[in-house]
Amino acid sequence: MSIAPWQVILITLFAAVKNLDQYGTQYFAFDYVIWSWLTGVVLGNPMTGLAIGATVQLMSLGVAGLGGASVPDYGTAGMFGTIVAITSGQDASVGLAVGVTVGMLGVQLDVLFKIINGFVAKKAQSLGEAGNYSGMLHVIWIGPIVYALCAVVPVLVALLLGGDAVNAIINLMPAWFTTGLTIAGKMLPVVGMAMLLNFMPAKKFISFVIIGYVLAAYLSLSILPIALIGGAAAYEYYKLHLNERQNVAAQEGELEDE
Repeated sequence: MSIAPWQVILITLFAAVKNLDQYGTQYFAFDYVIWSWLTGVVLGNPMTGLAIGATVQLMSLGVAGLGGASVPDYGTAGMFGTIVAITSGQDASVGLAVGVTVGMLGVQLDVLFKIINGFVAKKAQSLGEAGNYSGMLHVIWIGPIVYALCAVVPVLVALLLGGDAVNAIINLMPAWFTTGLTIAGKMLPVVGMAMLLNFMPAKKFISFVIIGYVLAAYLSLSILPIALIGGAAAYEYYKLHLNERQNVAAQEGELEDE
């Protein structure tokens, strides 16, 4: 698949806005599925972008860069995987596996950005103390530009390589390696769900986990009806405990009156 110049420009712009939004406005800071879907829309295959983005979104649940820690760049991973899968015609799982590898590279790029940003902040501070506020403003812009490049460079590389180059690289790989990528891509959603359950009180609500598994595996229900059932159960659970707290509060009030 050949990529038009307007597609390259638009997707590259998406990558830059994605990173700037994450450290700025945060309208879609952790909605990684949106960026993958938009990439798929521009390349004419939104369903592939949605599938890869949703998988990456699942993997990212429960993962946060707290205290300045660096985490994989899931947004760039989804966009890169979508580009590879659509332009090369490979299975989405192959694009996802390659994209996640690029996302892990994002950890190193994020560390590099924070190191550079430290020097930028120090320089801006010295200019501000000297009263050179115009120079301080110009220096501060280096930070957002560098961080935008952390996503722009990997995405631009994927776009400029094109489907033929990606296919040539994949064809050079041994069969066992590409098969391994496919298997790894299919395992990634399971790993993401396992990480999420590790953060959730799954043992306390194991009955609901089993019910959800039965509904999906044996009754073949889609995610929407299962989510509606889970929401209804959560609402009833909330009402039950709310009534219990109100009854306890009422009893304590009666004891105080006596």
